This record gives sequence, C-alpha cells and structure tokens, in this order.
Amino acid sequence: MDDSEIVLKKTPLYDIHVKYGAKIIPFAGWEMPVQYKAGVVDEHMAVRTGAGLFDISHMGEISIKGKDSLDFINYLLTNDYSDIEDGQARYSPMCNEKGGCVDDVIVYKKGQDDYLMVVNAANKDKDFAWINSHKTDDIQADVEDISDSVAQIAVQGPDAISIVEKICKAEDIPENYYYACFDRDILGFDCIISRTGYTGEDGVEIYCPPEAAAPVWEKLIEVSEGKLIPCGLGARDTLRLEAGMPLYGHEMNDDISPREAGLGMFVKLEKEADFIGKDALVKAGDPKRGKIGLKVTGRGIVREGQDVYKDGKKVGVTCSGTFLPFLKGAYATALVDAGVRELGSVYEVDVRGRRVECEQVKSRFYKRA
Repeated sequence: MDDSEIVLKKTPLYDIHVKYGAKIIPFAGWEMPVQYKAGVVDEHMAVRTGAGLFDISHMGEISIKGKDSLDFINYLLTNDYSDIEDGQARYSPMCNEKGGCVDDVIVYKKGQDDYLMVVNAANKDKDFAWINSHKTDDIQADVEDISDSVAQIAVQGPDAISIVEKICKAEDIPENYYYACFDRDILGFDCIISRTGYTGEDGVEIYCPPEAAAPVWEKLIEVSEGKLIPCGLGARDTLRLEAGMPLYGHEMNDDISPREAGLGMFVKLEKEADFIGKDALVKAGDPKRGKIGLKVTGRGIVREGQDVYKDGKKVGVTCSGTFLPFLKGAYATALVDAGVRELGSVYEVDVRGRRVECEQVKSRFYKRA
C-alpha cells in the first residue's frame, strides 16, 4: 500500500478545525490541524501570554486493570509507581531489552488496581502490542485499548484555569500539577480533568467522550470572550521544544536510552521491581553520549538530523530545532559525545553544507515564572 492509499483518521473535532480555518496535514495516521488563520507564531505567543486550545484526541489511551496491574506497570516502565496516589499522574519512559525507548508515557492511578496509560499517537498500536507481548498468562491484568472512546482537549496558558473554571466546578480542577479529577461533569458529560500539559505552561487536559469534544470546544471558546484561540501542531511543537520537553522520534527512540535523552531522573534503577531494559542500562554504565541544548549564535535555523561539530570534529547530531517565538531566536537539541558537553561550549552545525555556530545552553530553554 502506498501513501495515497492510506486512509487517515479524523478526530471528533475535524469539522470544528475546518470551521475555524485550520490548515490540515497528515500526522501519525490522522488528519490534524498544523495551524489556524492566526499562524504558528501568534498561537505560540497566545499560550505564553494568555491561553491556547489544542485538539489532542489523536493520543492513545490504554486501560490496565486487575490484581497485578501495579506490578505489571512497574515491570513495563522505568519509573517507580509503587507509591503513586489515587488521582496522581506520573511520567515514564518505556524501554526495550536493549535499554532504548519504546515510548514515553503518562500513567494515571484511577483507583485500586485501575490505571490509565496515555501513549503517543504514532506509537499507540506498537505500544499496545508491546505491552501485550510482555503479559504472560500468570499476570492478572486486563489490558484494553480504549482510544476510540476517548477524546482529548488541552487548554494551556496563564489564563487557562480561569477559563476552564467557567465550564465546570472550581473544585473539579486539581490544585496540583500531575493530578487528575475523575468522573467530573462538563456540560452533562462525564470527563477527566487533568492538570497536565505539553507546553511548559499551566493548564489542563480534558478527557471526554468523542461526542462531547465539539460542544466542550465551542463552549470554551464562547466563555473565554476572545481570550482563547485554537492552536495546531506547529505551535504545540515549538512550545514543547522551548520548554525543553522531549518528543518521541527526536530526543528519544528505540536506539536512544532515557539516560542519553536526559531523562535519567525517571529511571529508577534502585526500585524493588525489575523492569524491561534494566540489565542493559546497568551494563551500559554512564552514558557515552547525552542530550544538550543549543542556542544558535550564527546565521540560520538548525533543524533535526544535522551533524554537530566541535573543534572541527563531528561529535553528534541534532534531534530537534527551529525558531522559538517567545525567546525570539533559533534553538536546537542535540545528542553529542559525553566528553564534550559543557555549558558555554561552542559548536558548529552543518546546515545544508554551511557551518552555523551554536552555544551550549540548558536544554530547558524557557521556564515560566
């Protein structure tokens, strides 16, 4: 089957995107808005200074329930979920036996022996198959792909919470980051309201039935009184990069370990439970390469997959790169030899045959006050 024969999926908000003038592109098997009439820069700045609205219904959701669900999750993931509380969310890489990243996920504890795992859209089917392939007959856990029954809307930015409070009870919005309130009413629909996001700003992600997505979206626009604008994948990517958040397929993949990707704090080698990839990570020892942040000081914009040089020697390759609107400059992440990493170091990146000078900076380029 060639690309022209691939049938792309549409989220429950597809018609809304068309109504608001979105430019639609193929993404991870879906028809998704890359930007609206305002454009990527204005959408990005709206999230940094006000509020933005995102359709993230393409993300995957996997339910894991049963007596052995906690032990199974601890076996699948590098982070430790032994002490996770009801309503809490926790991020983790999911490794293969070589110590590379199958994906990075968020797991919510809904209650005793009841968990919700959120996975990347492009990896949903792969992740579901991976999880099931490691579930032996003696593991009492029911694993179900519930993605088709869940839509997701993200409201992000300094004004996000005050806007969302207009369509639900204030107490239904979690006070703390990486917590969620389950079974909450929004416009008569049963929803999850999660204090999470992928932009570096405060905000929520709303999980709702597919039929609720359009009414909730429109109501949010209405009650915001012009303070909330729709945002596409373009702004979502520039925002996450500006905030130093990794993207699967860029800062990590099946051949890049979480420790190389700068995610070592989410790898709990000391946890009691064994986990897939632990032996390989231990055997590898200190990573021989690692992620760095680059600020472009020369002329040009650095993109992914470009060679990085230091003192004339190739030392790595870029993972992501673009112009970041809030910081008003070009930035990139790169995976380079461990021995050359030092804040303030000068590198050159090969941009279509031309060397562009960059300076190593912290890879979390932006941090909200």
